[in-house]
Amino acid sequence: MGVELARRRTRGATNEEEARILRELTAEIDEDRRSLRKIMASLDVDVSLYKAWAAWIGERLTRLKPNGSVLTVSPLTKLIELESLRLGVEGKASGWRSLLVVAQHDSRLDSAAIERLHERAQDQLEVLEGLRMHHATEVLSGADPRAGTDSTEPAR
Repeated sequence: MGVELARRRTRGATNEEEARILRELTAEIDEDRRSLRKIMASLDVDVSLYKAWAAWIGERLTRLKPNGSVLTVSPLTKLIELESLRLGVEGKASGWRSLLVVAQHDSRLDSAAIERLHERAQDQLEVLEGLRMHHATEVLSGADPRAGTDSTEPAR
């Protein structure tokens, strides 16, 4: 779900710098998903197909909202998508923290690799919070996000 949402947010980026940041973030989220699947395999945990499908359907359902903009994206949609991404990354960071505790007692887990994944999640949270605050300022102040860039965009 996170990868799809990040891809959609990238396609809707306001400017090239934001698109670049979101492309990098999307690639990292996709890599994190692959890392999680490897960890699951090392623990003999199967991927639940019904949960994967539920997440896919849930991501699609988030596109349907009564915002008066059925065929176009409203400015508030961008903010909601960034907030959703940030919540997803926060959940992922929490999962990495849990795995770090388990790794202390389970030799099948590489605690150094999980620590790196957790640190990357923390970096992703900072990037998403910067983008979120930038869009919140635009949306809630009534500024037109297509009017150009400003220096409040996060650097990555």
